[in-house]
Amino acid sequence: MKTVQDLFDYNRAFRIPSMRISDILEIVIIAFLVYHVLLWAKKTRLWSMLKGIIVIIIFILLAVLFNMNTILWIVERFLSITIIAVVVILQPELRRALEELGRKNIFSNLFSIGDVKFQERFSDKTLNEIVRACVEMSKVRTGALIVIQQNYPLTEYERTGIDVDGIVTSQLLINIFEHNTPLHDGAVIIRGDRVTSATCYLPLSDNMGIGKELGTRHRAGIGVSEATDSLTIIVSEETGKISIAYDGELDKSVDSERLRARLKSLQNKHTEEAPIKHFARKARVRK
Repeated sequence: MKTVQDLFDYNRAFRIPSMRISDILEIVIIAFLVYHVLLWAKKTRLWSMLKGIIVIIIFILLAVLFNMNTILWIVERFLSITIIAVVVILQPELRRALEELGRKNIFSNLFSIGDVKFQERFSDKTLNEIVRACVEMSKVRTGALIVIQQNYPLTEYERTGIDVDGIVTSQLLINIFEHNTPLHDGAVIIRGDRVTSATCYLPLSDNMGIGKELGTRHRAGIGVSEATDSLTIIVSEETGKISIAYDGELDKSVDSERLRARLKSLQNKHTEEAPIKHFARKARVRK
C-alpha cells in the first residue's frame, strides 16, 4: 500500500516544471535556429549526406545495443576527424551562409524602424538604357553579363576587370559586348548610374541543381548572386533569351516588361514597392 510520502514523490517526479520568460524565449530562439539551419541544409550537399549520416547513427546505436566495444572504440577515435571532414567538405556552403547572414543587416533593420531613408540606387534613365540594351542584344543574340550593385560592394570583382567609369547608356553596353571587341569577354559591373568596370571575372556557382543546358555565363551570374546581394542580367548568346540571377536563383526567359519590373524593385525608389525577393522565392531555377 502506497504511503503519503510515496504519492508525494510520485507527483513530484511527474510535476510540470515552472516556465520562465527566459525559458520561452530560449525555446523560440532554438526553434528559429533549427528551422533556418534545416532550410540552409536543404540547399546544400548536407541534405544529400543526411541519409548516409542516418545510416551511420543507426549502426552506432546497434553497436551500443549489442555492446560491440571494438566498433565503439573506432567510432570514438574517428568522431573528431569526421566532424573536421564535414566542415571541410561544406566549406563553400558555410562561407556562403555566413556571408548571407552578414548581408541581412538585422540590427540596422531593428533600430531604423520609423526612420528609414530611401536612397534611389539609379535613375529611370539608367533603367531604360539597361532594358533597351538587353532587348537589342537579345534580338541579335549578343551574349551579355551585367551585374548591378546594391548594398554589398563589388570592389573585388571590379579589380579583375578594366576600369570604364562611364555613364550607363544602351550604346555603351551594346558596344562593350559586341563580338570581337576587347571588352566583350566577361562581366560589366554597374554602380548607380555608371558602368564601373568591364571584362570582370565572377565566381562560378557550384549548385548541382543548375541545368546542364546553362553555360559558364549563367553559372557566373548565379555565382555572384550567391556571394553578394547584386542582381545580374544574362543575355544568352545561343538563344538570345534574357535571364535574371538574384540571391542564387535564376529567372529564365524574361521579357522586357518583367525585366523593367525587376529593375524598378531594385531601384529602391518608393517604400510601397515590393522587395525584389518577391519575384524569386519559389524555385531555385525557374523556367
